[in-house]
Order: sequence, then structure tokens, then C-alpha cells
Amino acid sequence: MRSGAFEAFSARLAAGVRAHPDMAGLVLLGSAADSAAHRRDEWSDHDFFAITRSGRGRAVRPDLSWLPEDHRVVLAAREGEIGFAVVYDDGHVLEFAVSDAVELSGAVAGDATVVFDDGDGTVGSFVASAQERAAAADVFDPANDVRLVLVKLLVGVGRARRGEMLVAGSLVRQWAVQHLVRAIRGRFPERSTSSRDEIDAARRFETDFPVEASRIASALAAPVETAAREVFAATRDILEPGWADFPAHAADVVARRLGWS
Repeated sequence: MRSGAFEAFSARLAAGVRAHPDMAGLVLLGSAADSAAHRRDEWSDHDFFAITRSGRGRAVRPDLSWLPEDHRVVLAAREGEIGFAVVYDDGHVLEFAVSDAVELSGAVAGDATVVFDDGDGTVGSFVASAQERAAAADVFDPANDVRLVLVKLLVGVGRARRGEMLVAGSLVRQWAVQHLVRAIRGRFPERSTSSRDEIDAARRFETDFPVEASRIASALAAPVETAAREVFAATRDILEPGWADFPAHAADVVARRLGWS
């Protein structure tokens, strides 16, 4: 979606939410927020919280007719009790929650724009708390994360050798890599720029760690056990040199157990 069209959609979305008698506010998130407008491209989605008046979330959620041009919606799916994913006929995606502030009390938020609020400032207070929770969670423990990389690789390869390829792929390609990305960010914090996502360490990892990201991505293109072995090698090569907290003995045990020694 081109920049002008993106902002126009945001305006229509705001108008629809404002007009709904049970809505108290709208919060645009991620690249939809004003502070992240520079990151938008043709693949940017509209992520947002549609905040209802107290206790009205359950009543509002069954009817999404307040969305802009709802006749163009080709797909609407629920994600949990309060979340939704919507696709329009041009492929534009919305991901959002419809809830009052109490139901969203544990939510986290990075870039966020409060488009409108109720008279009590309920939405603004909620967003401030969500951003505080995101900042508090945005702390890395690389020594623990690298241990989890080794565990996920060991278990994942074991599952693969049993023939459980789907779960093996998830353990290697998702869980091990997520912990590896967190370990790298925690090991080299000075290389993580302000463009990174406070909620998902893997977002824009390529911007901050292009060489490491390329190596990991190449590994993941291989069959699952080869991918695991290459992720294991990348873990040692990237993190171990000069780092006293690297669990070298444990890594040797994993390699020996899997016949990689």
C-alpha cells in the first residue's frame, strides 16, 4: 500500500472507530504509528488496538462492520478471544485487538499512536503502561538464551531422528533461532540500533547483524538436521570467542551426543 493510501486508510479506520458508540479509543501500532512511518513499505500492515468502553468488548467483537470498506474484506479470522486478522481484496492485512483496557491489561506496545481517547484518558494510560511493560521485557540474558539454543537443537535433532519432522523443524527453525537471535543481541548490545523491535528480537535483525543473519538464514534453508548442525556451528562461531559465559562444555556434550564431534 502506497504511503498516501496507507494514511488515508488510517483516517477511515479512525472515523469508523470514532463513530461506534461502544468504542473509547484507537491506538495505531508498529509501522502504522506516526513514530514508525519511516519504516513503512508495500508490505506494512495496519496493527492496532480498538479500545472499547468498559465491559463492552464481548458485545462489539462479533460485528466488524465498523472497519473501512468492510465489503472488501475477503477473510476475517479470530486469534484468541480478543484478536483478529483481516485481509482485504487487495491483499492489505489488518491485525488488531478489540477489547477494553482491562482485558488488555497485560499487553505490550512499542511504537504507538493514540488516535483518540475518552475523556478520562483511559487509552493514553493503557498505552503508557503497555510501553513500560515492553521496555521492562526488552532485556536480554544471553547466557541463558545460548543454553536454550543448545537444548532446542538437541531435542529437535532427536525428534528428527525419530521421524517427527514437523516438530523437529519447529524446534530448530523457530525456537533455537529465536533464542540465538536474543543471545546475539544480548552478547553484542552496542550493535542493536534504534530501528529494532522491542517486542520481537528477530524483527529487523538483518539491519543490525547482516552477516550473522545471512548465515543463519542460509542454514535454515537446509534439511532439518543439516540446518541444526549449521545453526550449532554458527552459535559457537559467533558467540563463543572471548566470552567466558559461553557453555563450551555443554556444547561439546551436545555435539558428542549427536555424533557431531
